[in-house]
Amino acid sequence: MLETDFLIIGAGSAGLACALELAALGRVTVLSKDALTLSASDWAQGGIAAVLPESDDSVDQHVADTLRAGAGLCEPVATTQILAQAPAAIARLLHWGVQFDRQDEHWQLTREGGHQARRVLHRADRTGHSIIQGLLHSAQAEPRIQLLPHTLVGALQEDDGRITGAWLQASGQDSWTFLAARAVILASGGLGQVYRHTSNPSVATGDGIDLAWRAGVTLRDLEFVQFHPTTLYSPGEPAFLLSEALRGEGALLRLPNGERFMPRHDERGELAPRDVVSRAIIREMQAKRLDHVLLDISHAPGHLIEQHFPNIARHCRERGYDLGRGPIPVVPAAHYSCGGVLVDAQGRTELPGLYAIGEVASTGLHGANRLASNSLLECVVAAHAVYADLAGASALPDRSAKRPPQPATAPSATQAQRPERIRELQDLLWQEVGILRQQQGMERALTQLREWEAEGLDTALPVGRTDLEWRSLLRCALLITEGALRRHESRGCHFDQDFPELAEPPRHLLQRRDWTAPRAADVGRGPAIDANADLRAETTPAP
Repeated sequence: MLETDFLIIGAGSAGLACALELAALGRVTVLSKDALTLSASDWAQGGIAAVLPESDDSVDQHVADTLRAGAGLCEPVATTQILAQAPAAIARLLHWGVQFDRQDEHWQLTREGGHQARRVLHRADRTGHSIIQGLLHSAQAEPRIQLLPHTLVGALQEDDGRITGAWLQASGQDSWTFLAARAVILASGGLGQVYRHTSNPSVATGDGIDLAWRAGVTLRDLEFVQFHPTTLYSPGEPAFLLSEALRGEGALLRLPNGERFMPRHDERGELAPRDVVSRAIIREMQAKRLDHVLLDISHAPGHLIEQHFPNIARHCRERGYDLGRGPIPVVPAAHYSCGGVLVDAQGRTELPGLYAIGEVASTGLHGANRLASNSLLECVVAAHAVYADLAGASALPDRSAKRPPQPATAPSATQAQRPERIRELQDLLWQEVGILRQQQGMERALTQLREWEAEGLDTALPVGRTDLEWRSLLRCALLITEGALRRHESRGCHFDQDFPELAEPPRHLLQRRDWTAPRAADVGRGPAIDANADLRAETTPAP
């Protein structure tokens, strides 16, 4: 049996920031399913939203923009608390070696969709990479932090109502090892790989959601999956994100005939929130039978493109497009999960010993639709909240002194079909539970997902990475689809063409392992889950 003080599952910005904080309290082990640098944080282009003291912006305005984008489901208190900590979060990032662009001794701020002011710090168009490089360099220099790449987490271990560790499998091994910890922090990122088109890296298969579900903690609002409006349309190639900052600097969306279409859909035009822009693009594509639309920033000065978007410009040139000479083809893609594991202001789940931070968590900041560039800020703020909670305790939790019996591992009869099944699942979710949804299509999807579930997902430990990712993707697909079917309205990222209006009052939707989801034939015929307003009072664990 292995031991550590704090186990962090995930090596993105949330996980690494949390490791650097917790190293002051003891030994920290950080796990990454793949290489340490492969994360959605590393791929983030736009920046980190922050109202700084020297600006003429205000936290109140940042909060108002966030609440507006969140379509009624952001929690105002949590939102204000997180956004108000921006100066301290930026100071910590600078201390850890992260760099942002300056101009004339001032921060060079940009603007993105949904923001009413320039408040986004960036490092050209590779802000996430800059953050990860700074955090990773600092973590590697800290002797109390152990970084373990290429390590799977098969299950969390619970003893006497507390999470005491996790079962790990190192690359190239078949056996599972138990790692005991005083606290476990889920920082495993998102679930974008559940869709055919996604801006997420290959590791974003929702593993943390599945781990939390199996542990029995409450999940919230998983039907809200944000689609980024603009990824480069290049069939046969991996999706490449085209930062929202392009539209913040004046890029326009056009049809093949050159017509600009966004003003017909929203008075904010290209700077409308992401859910609005994505739906507008899909509607134009459907109405005119297009496989893409065009993004045009060729009217901008060439030096602005090369200075602000060097990586995007280079990548486009490699695929045969020149940002400065004409429009480029774009299509929406799954980008960010706005729901997740329900946590309180300290990052605590309802299970003592288990925290969740970053995209895997639902803090109340994102509501039904995330405001651009709020997520990197949330990662740093949430990491500090976990540290503050553990540092403020009268004593750190005890580690388990005994090695628990290893859960069973049984190969599935359909093991060889996993890669093809994953592709079928991604196509199914894209077609039926994507940007525009309908009850009948979602019912078809749920029936198929239930058939796959019946083939067997009950073994506590998977058989290798492909099996682990299949069960994670299938669990996430089920939770997204079940939630979408039960939300009889259109709000934020969720647009149901059978229920195109808002339902009031705004309602969170909770899902638990012991919750019996409706069969497809019963959807809409029973009472809604009673999950109105802020339910933390029922689920917040004691310190």
